[in-house]
Parts: sequence; C-alpha cells; structure tokens
Amino acid sequence: MSYGLKGATRGRSSVPMLKLPAGRASILLWFMLAWFLILIARALYLQGLNNDFLRQKGDARYSRVIELTAHRGMITDRNGEPLAISTPVESVWVSPKDFEITPARIRQLSKILEMSESDVKGRFTHSQRDFIYLKRQVPPETAARVMQVDAPGVFLQREYRRYYPAGDVVAHLLGFTGVDDNGQEGLELTYQDWLAGKPGSRHVIKDRLGRIVEDVESIRAPQDGHDLALSIDRKIQYLAYRELKAAVTEHKAKAGAIVVLDAKTGEILALANLPAYNPNNRAKLNRNSTRNRAVTDTFEPGSTFKPFTAAAVLETGKFKPDTPVQTAPGTFTIGSATIHDAHPNGVLTVAQVIQKSSNVGAAKMALTLEPETLWNTFDHLGFGKPPHAGFPGEASGRLRPYKSWRPIEQATMAYGHGISVSLLQLARSYMVFTGDGEIRPVSLIKVDAPPAGVKVITSGTSQAVRSMLELVVLPGGTAPRAQVMGYRVAGKTGTAHKEENGHYASDKYIASFVGLAPASNPRLIVAVMIDEPSNGQYYGGAVAAPVFSQVMSGALRLLSVPPDAPTSNILPLEGAPEVKEVV
Repeated sequence: MSYGLKGATRGRSSVPMLKLPAGRASILLWFMLAWFLILIARALYLQGLNNDFLRQKGDARYSRVIELTAHRGMITDRNGEPLAISTPVESVWVSPKDFEITPARIRQLSKILEMSESDVKGRFTHSQRDFIYLKRQVPPETAARVMQVDAPGVFLQREYRRYYPAGDVVAHLLGFTGVDDNGQEGLELTYQDWLAGKPGSRHVIKDRLGRIVEDVESIRAPQDGHDLALSIDRKIQYLAYRELKAAVTEHKAKAGAIVVLDAKTGEILALANLPAYNPNNRAKLNRNSTRNRAVTDTFEPGSTFKPFTAAAVLETGKFKPDTPVQTAPGTFTIGSATIHDAHPNGVLTVAQVIQKSSNVGAAKMALTLEPETLWNTFDHLGFGKPPHAGFPGEASGRLRPYKSWRPIEQATMAYGHGISVSLLQLARSYMVFTGDGEIRPVSLIKVDAPPAGVKVITSGTSQAVRSMLELVVLPGGTAPRAQVMGYRVAGKTGTAHKEENGHYASDKYIASFVGLAPASNPRLIVAVMIDEPSNGQYYGGAVAAPVFSQVMSGALRLLSVPPDAPTSNILPLEGAPEVKEVV
C-alpha cells in the first residue's frame, strides 16, 4: 500500500501553489471594486449629468456654427438709382487640423485661386490656428471649382463685396469698404452703423468636404443694413464730373472740384473731384486721388469773397449799390504794403466794384467798418466752421479773430486774401444771395422738407448783391463766359495766387467761379475750382466760368426749371474787352 501511495504522489504536479493571506485578498478585492465604481460613476457623470465635453468633441467632427453675414444696405441717389450695392461672393478658408498638405492639393488650389504655390503653402505656417483664410471674396464659379478638389478641411464662407456702378464719378463722395465690408472712406464710413446691419449665426452639419448636409437650427437671425438715399442726382453728378474733367484736361490743371447745391433746400445735388479713382479696382490707390478736395481741402477764395464785403457795407447803411468809390490810380497803400487792381479804374460804384472785381474798391469799403462788424458777417456765413454736411474730415477753413486784425489784413480779407475756405463752404455761403438773406444747412442726404434757415442779411441787401452779380457775367464784367442760354445768371469769379510754404507762388493760381441761376428766382448754386491751370489761361472767368455755364445749363434743363430769359439772351463776346482780375 505504501508503494501505491508513493506512486500517486509522484504523479501530482510539482508546481508550488501560492496562496495570498486572507487579509491581502480582501484589500485587493475591495480596491478593484472601488475602481469599477469610480469608472461607473464617471461614465454616469459624463454621459448623464455633464455630457457637454463629449458632445463638444463629437460635434467638432461634423457640426459647425457658421456666421451669417448681414447684407449691407444699398446707397442710392435721390431718385433711387443705385450708387453702391453689395453682391454675394465666397471666401475660401481652411481648418489646418483637417487638411492634409500634399503637393497635388497645393498645386490644384493655387491654380484655381490664382495664387502661387508658395503663398498657399505659407498660409499653413501657423497651423495651430483653427481658421485660416486662403482667399477672400472669390466669385461663385471659382468657389465651386475649389469645392470639387479632394481636399478635406477646405470650406467656404458667404460674404458680400461692394460694387459701385458709377465708378469714379461718385468715388470721392461714397468712399469704399474694406475686405470685411466695413466702411473705410467717405459716406460708407460716416454711415457705417446704419448701412452695416448685424450678422447672425446658425448651427449646421457638414460633410468632410464642407458641404452642408443638414441645417439644424438658427441661433441668431442676421439684421440687414438700411438703405441710404443721398441728395445726389446721378445725372447731374455725371454732368458735373464730365465738364470738370474736360476743363482739368484742357487747362492741364493739377486738380479740380465742383459742387452743385439746391438753393431751395440746401441739398448737394452733385459733388465731384479730380484726380479721381475707381473704387471697384483699388490696386493702385494713392492718397492724392482719394481726397475729397471740395470738402476737406481749403484755399484762398480770392474775388469770389468780394460779394460778402459788399453785403456787409450795405447792411450798415453807409453804402448803396450806386455809392461811388474812388479806386484811382489802381493802387492803395497801407503802411508798407500796396494793393493793386489788375486794371486801373477811376471812380466806381459799389456795383461796379463787384462787376470789375476791384481789389482797391473792396479794401476801401471794408476799412470803413469796424473789424468786429465785418467778422460777424463772415462768421454768420459759416466761415471758420465746418459746414456739417455729414462727410468725415470736413475742413473748417481759417477765419482769424478780429481782435488780431491789422488794417492791411482787414483790407486784403475783403477780397479773399488771408482767409481760407473749402469749396463746399463757399457754395453754401452764396445761399445768402438766393433768397431772403438766409443761409441753410447743407445736406448729402435727401431731405423731405427744407430745413429752417438763419437770417444773416436783409432781403433788400440780398437782392441788391444778386443784381451786382448779374453784371459780372455780362460784357464788361469778369465772367461773360458764364452766361447760360435762356436763363439769367449771377456769379463771381476768383483768381488767386497759390500759397506754398508760407509764400505766394508767382506762377501758380487757383481759378474759381461761384454762381446761381435763374437770377430771378434762384434754384441752383454751382461752385467750380481749378487748381493750377497751366496751359496759358488761369483767370477764373476764362477757366472756371465755362464749366459753370455747361453744368448750370444742363442741370437746369434736367430739373425742368422754367427759363427766365429769351434764348437770345447770350450777348456776343467778340470784340468785348477781357476784364482780368488777380489777387
């Protein structure tokens, strides 16, 4: 029996059996149980109580919140003709973490987007970003070709691009928008909040190519911008721009500007400048061509300022239109300075001082007034203050305090020397001669009713000066070239040496003309400024007055203003002496 037992023992496994102590086994069991409980609790927490994290990770693979761009409001002229509209375009962007850079994809994208391969590849140098634009504002057909490329991580975003149908004709007035459709210059900048609206957003599901496969929900609806109706008349604007451009070209001028005002309402019907630029193609944009010279630049008005001096002296009662003023021998010395007339005259009436544009006569009239009296007239006319037309960067001009005036300064200011104005200021100030001596605010926005005016001079003085201005455009005056067939016209020329570096250039001039028509019941005011004409002619009557005539003639007919003179009213210029002027 013992041998049998020994054999049985040999047949058993010789591997030793390990057995944990009872205490350790219990600890390990409880530890594993606790760990499983923690995992279960964590799973319940993440999937039941706080599942935002997992949802965000899941949604990031297919769900997107896209911005809905608000449609920018349209800018129109007073008759509803579009001047600025927004057209839909697409912008191509990439999610770097979803995009695999391969030579083939880079080559395809660069060819479609008309970019260099190095430029496309260089956009991924900041690959830690989640959003990179490849190209902004591409045409819809180009965007469609991009989406046909096998390139996961490439997406499209709907945007709008501003388009200006009138191009350079209204460029200085409207300004332009940037790539984000925000106003950068002009009225686009001034009325940014009104035009822009507010963007919205929506929740969508996209496939790997960026195509929307399901529109889940709208988060916030976009609020489109408001339309803006300007006071501008597109036809008159084109007319003014065309005639100004012809004059600048003919006289080889450095620049030019023109303003057309509605004398009844103060609305700006046209405002143009040269040199100009095309807001639809700004590849070669420069600051010189974007300046709205009629509003932001100032110049010495020269003899266009004399009617205000005449109005000031008539208001005191010391002078009447037929009061004689001695201008012989054509010079007037004050201290060490001498004032000259371009043509020596003898005794002139106040009306003839304006007609012949006598510097001596204007200076002598001004010196009969107290400086404060003269300054008050100029101040009430708006000089030295911006016209508040609603354009950014409006110039205030320069009107120095009367307490600092010396006699020579008061005398020269009478004929527009030593004071600076913008062309818009000058045009606005002539409103005082179109009605009952009132001056109204000017506006670039269409108005429903004429705003209230401010009385500056009496109705009698206003009509008296207007009659003087009619003499200016007749033979014997300085601007017979300003006549308009079928209409009585009144206006004043200006020819001033240009100020440069604190001195007056002997061979550089600014030629100007400001006029109104019909003189019997003025409807329009047109102001023209030609900077540095250099083709032989430089007098305001020869350079600026013809522009006035063409624009005024066309604008009055476009507005169907009844004539107030026979069609044979234009007096012949042949044989009539040319009356010159210069400051």
